[in-house]
Amino acid sequence: MSHSPWPLLPSVPPSPRVSAVPESNRKFAPFRFLGFPISDLLFPISDPRSPNRRANPCLIREGRLSEHHVRSGESDSGGAEIQGIPYTAIAEEHGTPFFVYDAHVLSTTLRELRDVLPAGVDVLYSLKANPNISVCAVLHRAGAGAEVSSVAELTTALRAGVDPGDIVFLGPGKTRADLVACLEAGIHAVVCESFAELRLLDRIADGRGGTTPVRALLRVNPAFASKGSGLAMGGKPRQFGIDEEQVRACRPLLDTLRRVEVVGFHAYMGTRFLHHEDIVANTENILAMAESLAADLRIRLDTVDFGGGLGVAYFENEEDLDVDALGKGLAGPVAEFRERHPGCRLIMELGRYLTARAGTYVTRALYVKESSGESFVVADGGTHHHMAAVGIGSFVKRNFPVRHLGRPHAPADRTYTVTGPLCTPNDTVVKRAALPEVVPGDLLGVERSGAYGPTASPGLFLSHGYPAEVLVHAGRAHLVRDRDTPEELLARQHLVGLDLPAAG
Repeated sequence: MSHSPWPLLPSVPPSPRVSAVPESNRKFAPFRFLGFPISDLLFPISDPRSPNRRANPCLIREGRLSEHHVRSGESDSGGAEIQGIPYTAIAEEHGTPFFVYDAHVLSTTLRELRDVLPAGVDVLYSLKANPNISVCAVLHRAGAGAEVSSVAELTTALRAGVDPGDIVFLGPGKTRADLVACLEAGIHAVVCESFAELRLLDRIADGRGGTTPVRALLRVNPAFASKGSGLAMGGKPRQFGIDEEQVRACRPLLDTLRRVEVVGFHAYMGTRFLHHEDIVANTENILAMAESLAADLRIRLDTVDFGGGLGVAYFENEEDLDVDALGKGLAGPVAEFRERHPGCRLIMELGRYLTARAGTYVTRALYVKESSGESFVVADGGTHHHMAAVGIGSFVKRNFPVRHLGRPHAPADRTYTVTGPLCTPNDTVVKRAALPEVVPGDLLGVERSGAYGPTASPGLFLSHGYPAEVLVHAGRAHLVRDRDTPEELLARQHLVGLDLPAAG
């Protein structure tokens, strides 16, 4: 039997909705959530660094998400703080630059959304937005499953405690190893994005033996388009999914499958939707399409993943999504659909919406200088850690919200362009931003940075490596990712001994 290179075994109790994996099947120590030995995330039970103690439950405060929680507070010295901890204290302990995530904002964002969504809609966390295992664990404990797109993300979700039955795996270029990993883990469904992938999954499953059907969803590229998205992912020529008209004609292919059962559909129209009306319209269209396809193909409709793409306001003149209005708008269409398909599982997958507001990228001013009448702050963090904020590929540079963490309420009477340490003019974190006076040593915080930070940035450019990541939970700051060191970067390289004459 073929095996994945990653051990795919869960390590903490799953949500109450699904049964736990038997204790005898677990090869990794239970997850010691924040405040408990975090070494167990990394080492098997047999490793002396991983004491096999009983895991304690994660405690996360309840409460409505407020601007105070999003922007945090102010310390006695006047500096900004997060859950009562000054950013300066975190910087002193862990150095700069670093990303810091507020666990209360993570969990409250999810819980407030679940409170307004119609009954029967499951939320899966898209790890691509932020694959940190502790971020995933916080959201799992708050009620999220996981949507993954690599074996590493799958392993992360399982070790963070997500039950396999609450995981879907998607992506247009799955390898044989990816599909084997899905089968070994026993996830809810593989989202197949081509007929060739569907056939490959069936061959692999058939070769492994057994009689239990393997569940698959077909990702559909709909014939209809959407509006309001910052980045369209469907409704036009795309590498994602299978065109709707091709899906409608695929019954002969389904009849040839020996082990795979197509049980539903997936569609993802785009990302960064800020108007609830657009999301409601997309959902209505996707549900109607799924019903029609199921009827044409004569399959039972077991699962419909209608994507998500809920946006977050980053820039001037943008407003955050009205989730209360979204919940009310979805209530009718979802209720009507569930009345016709009472056993069908509905999935909304979210990444940015759940994590962006919980994160801040903290960088330290190294130098302040003038050039042709413009003031520059050269900082120790930049594009290599936070390419989303830099906006490479955008026609117009727009700034993420930024704060002076040492004097957050001082008059913003200066204008600075904040750049990073890289040897490229593209390394501009914010351009002509209004800030209080900045001097070398000051900390600046790029807010709404919990999504697509290190995971979507060229951390190896100039061999700087990736930054530290810190999660604040219940008033304590926990290091949840070590900063890369030169030795670690070199450890994966190999110096070849070349028998060449030395230069004269």
